[in-house]
Amino acid sequence: MFKFFKDKLKNAVSKFSKDVDEKTEVIEDEPVEEEPTKKSFLSKIFGKKEEEPEEKVEDIPEEVEEKIEEELEKLEDIEKIFKEPKKKEEIKEFLDPIKEEVIEPMKKEVEETPLVTPKEEIEKEEQILEEVEEDLEKDEVLLEKPVKKTIFGKIKEAITKKSLSDKEFDDMFSELELVLLESNVAVEVINKIKADLKKELVDSKVLRGKVKDIIETTLKNSLIEILTIKTVDVLEQIKKKKPFIIVFVGINGTGKTTTLAKFANMLTKNNLTSVMAAADTFRAAAIQQLEEHADKLNIKMIKHDYGSDPAAVAFDAVKYAEAKNIDVVLIDTAGRQHSNTNLMDELKKIIRVSKPDMKIFIGDSLTGNDCVEQATQFDKAIGIDANILTKVDVDEKGGAALSISYVTGKPIIYIGSGQGYDNLERFDHELILERMGF
Repeated sequence: MFKFFKDKLKNAVSKFSKDVDEKTEVIEDEPVEEEPTKKSFLSKIFGKKEEEPEEKVEDIPEEVEEKIEEELEKLEDIEKIFKEPKKKEEIKEFLDPIKEEVIEPMKKEVEETPLVTPKEEIEKEEQILEEVEEDLEKDEVLLEKPVKKTIFGKIKEAITKKSLSDKEFDDMFSELELVLLESNVAVEVINKIKADLKKELVDSKVLRGKVKDIIETTLKNSLIEILTIKTVDVLEQIKKKKPFIIVFVGINGTGKTTTLAKFANMLTKNNLTSVMAAADTFRAAAIQQLEEHADKLNIKMIKHDYGSDPAAVAFDAVKYAEAKNIDVVLIDTAGRQHSNTNLMDELKKIIRVSKPDMKIFIGDSLTGNDCVEQATQFDKAIGIDANILTKVDVDEKGGAALSISYVTGKPIIYIGSGQGYDNLERFDHELILERMGF
């Protein structure tokens, strides 16, 4: 199940991740083209973009900038020292110059800098400086413990993050988009996945080496959100009303009649009685097909002659259920295209007469986007309440399973996974994700 989708998606995600890793660049400050303005040290180190100040001031002293660069170059050696137990004197040899020549000038610089940036930015930088000083003090006291995240970690994290432009993202997403389209995933779902990935890769900074993890996690979260539509517990609903009336709708060849029989079998196994209504009086052999299922399952079926009014068949089935204290009425209808006005009007009449408690759309998973479009049009015409997908066991792509609930806003309640009466599974989005390779 879903093998094509799983294999293709895996390859596309790997290539997408590789492209992001290779083609994006480390974030750096943009060069100043006009008269230089004063920026705080933290803004320069962390790559934060500030609003253009109202007041022009002199450049930061060159010797202080050089000192910052020297200290940054010592990052690797300093981190090695923190990873191994060292004597206090050795640690102090590194910490004292940093406190004296880097931290203090930075603190002084913040205090003396005119309020050319928003107040909250200045306060945020001062807070970070205080945290840095606290980190340094802890490093002196806890010499035998590894450093969790001091100034060196913060600086290193800042200079190893990546920036990705909108155009770069669109170019790299195109192959992943093609895989989703080939897997019959609806455009609405693709746009949702694209927007979620873009938020993580473009609107946020990306740590080098974490790109693939971010893409896979975001993709999984998107699919969970797409598949998690508020569902309907049919068995619980049935227990609230007697008889509970269900109409099964869809186009020709989707397995509607067989699914109705599977549903009846499921009701019997849950100690619920049912009656079938052969309201497909249009298709040749439709009545015989349903009657064969009814006989095998030992369930009563109400039928009229071919060409008779299907609404009358539905009406008689409801009356029979009321008289015999039957729990559920299952109404089979003729398969029809949503564009067939006469047959759609006939379906609307069946619904007006039988007043169903639930209208279930039966869709063929193999038809992909066509299935989604059919469900959408049936929903517009009669207002469906839920979906059942058939032939999911032989669907290599999975686009319909991903798309139909998200596009229609109506849940998938069961999936058909074989020809046997027991081959009707409750829809479980976690199981679908697992079959898709997540």
